[in-house]
This record gives sequence, structure tokens and C-alpha cells, in this order.
Amino acid sequence: MNYQDSDNGWLLRVRNLTKIYGDPISNSIQYTGPAHGTNICPETDAIVACAEINFDLYPGEVLGVVGESGSGKSTLVQLLYFDQMATGGEVHFKAIDEGKTNIVTLSNQRKRQARSSLMGMVYQNPRDGLNFNFSAGGNIAEKLLMAGNFHVGRIRERASFLLEKTEVPVKRMDNTPATFSGGMQQRVQISKAIANNPPLLFLDEVTSGLDVSVQAKVLDLIRHLQRELGVSMIVVSHDLAVIRMLTDRTLVMKNGRIVESGLTDQILQDPQHPYTQLLVSSLL
Repeated sequence: MNYQDSDNGWLLRVRNLTKIYGDPISNSIQYTGPAHGTNICPETDAIVACAEINFDLYPGEVLGVVGESGSGKSTLVQLLYFDQMATGGEVHFKAIDEGKTNIVTLSNQRKRQARSSLMGMVYQNPRDGLNFNFSAGGNIAEKLLMAGNFHVGRIRERASFLLEKTEVPVKRMDNTPATFSGGMQQRVQISKAIANNPPLLFLDEVTSGLDVSVQAKVLDLIRHLQRELGVSMIVVSHDLAVIRMLTDRTLVMKNGRIVESGLTDQILQDPQHPYTQLLVSSLL
């Protein structure tokens, strides 16, 4: 881990990031949040999925985002990966224009380029991250092609290398994901996500729905790859055991807000916010 608490050492800087569904009014944010016990505006029924989110991510750091269903944690990574459009706020990413540009305002073309070359995403449901009409190797090739790599031989060589690294039998490279187990599908998704050696990787509930033994193997793989590649990660999970195993720092979200943040060990051993205390006590 080589992140540092300095103003210039960050890789990703998020300020006041907000996502509201529906017809918001100027004070929808004031009417919602943990203090109100809801993220639904009582006047317009607008849903404040994320409100005024602030944090920095450092090179080589693994940041956890934890919270119950509906807390806004998945929306947060979808905003950062451009799966959704932000209502407001700023995101600066050192890999794009040296961090000078608010990437929320990028053109759709530049957002696609960033997703292809500089970011990776592993979704909870492999069908969201893989094309089930393509082979395992074809899915990896798609990511490489979108980043401008067109040499067929090198693409196939890279796909073989990545599948081997994620412990997917290379002899199954031409099989479709539908023929794989859930754990194997997640491994193919991870291979695709890291195909272009992105500096930033998002993991959204990657072990949900997997058998416990398979979960452990997938988490071991992620931890090994992170150490080997030095990639920065944002790991979203409702499972504090996953957060404990993978992350350096953690954000705790409730009703679209960050209610607590800090070193993962500190949050798990001495939670300060009542909601975090509830989450930790439920793990014990």
C-alpha cells in the first residue's frame, strides 16, 4: 500500500457527487438522509440515491464502501464508471488530463475511452459485465479492441495470459460464459476488467450469490491481483467480512450519505456512528 495523506498524492478525488432520480426540488437533499430515515423526498418522491459524497482515493489503495441495500453504494460506483449520469458534483481522476478536468462533464466519447483503457468494473451479476453471446476470450478481446488493440495474435495471447492468471482453464477460452459456473464467470469478468492494466478497478458485490467456498477463492484471487498489479480499487459490499479482507479504508453509507469513514480496522474495532455500530454488531 503506497497511498499517502497529502493534497497531491490522490488518484481519484470526489467532491459533492450527487445523484437524484425523479423531479428534485432545491431542498430535496435537506429533506432526506439518515436523520430523516429515508432517501425519498416527501414533497416530490424524488429519490436521493447519493448526496454530496466526498472522498479521495490514493494510488494502490483499496477503499471499501459498505451499507445496507438502498444505501447508495452501488449507485456511487456506477456514477464513477459512467454507467449513470451524475446530477451534480465533481470527480477528478489523475489518469485523465492530470486530474484537472471534472470527468463528470466529459463527452460520451471520452467517457467510453476512459472506461475502455483506464477503468475496470466487476459487477455483482456477470451478465452485466460479460456478453454471453461471446466466448470467454471474446469478452476479453472486446475490452482490448475498445482500447485500440487490434493485433489478433497479441489479443489471443493476452486473453490466454489473463485467463491463466485468474485460474480459468485456457482450453475453455472459446467457450461461452453460459457454460461456466458462477465463480468461473466472475473470474472471466475480472480478466476482462484488468485486460488493459487500468489504474482503477471497481468491484460491486462480486461475491454475492456465490457459495462460501467459491467466495473465498474469488476474494483470494482479487487480493493477489491487487498486490501484484498495484491497482487502486473501490470495493462495494454489504458484507463486512469482505470489506475486512480486502480494504485499507472504508466508507459507511446510509440513505445516500457517508455517515462514517476511516481505516477499516478502526471502523470494525471501534465504530463511532450508531448505524456502523449496528452493522458491526450484526457481524459478531
